Amino acid sequence: MGRVLAIDFGKVRTGIAVTDELQLIAFGLETVATKELIAYLISYTSAENVDIFVVGEPKQMNNDPSESEVLIIPFLEKLKKSIPSIPVIRVDERFTSKMAFQTMIDSGLSKKKRKNKALVDEISATLILQSYLSSK
Repeated sequence: MGRVLAIDFGKVRTGIAVTDELQLIAFGLETVATKELIAYLISYTSAENVDIFVVGEPKQMNNDPSESEVLIIPFLEKLKKSIPSIPVIRVDERFTSKMAFQTMIDSGLSKKKRKNKALVDEISATLILQSYLSSK
């Protein structure tokens, strides 16, 4: 069994989380510059067995796609062309950034560390992945 890799896509940087090989535990992997994301994923999937990509789906409160979805669609097309063997699943990502920030507060991180947007993105990807695992 391979890993599940989750992506919290952002215009500038993207948070990435993965599971263990048994797909039981979700943990943050890292945050990468979005312009380097496809190359990173190609490199990662050539070194690690990945069964599925889980990509956050930003929605508004009325269930309509948020405006950032227009940035994600071209990325998904590139991803499917670059790594066609790994399927992509979308997961609602509403509130993940707020939940990530609250997680940082709850875990006692200092104010300075909570300003680290890359860490927020990584935690958000972990929350997206955990949501997917819980729904399985």
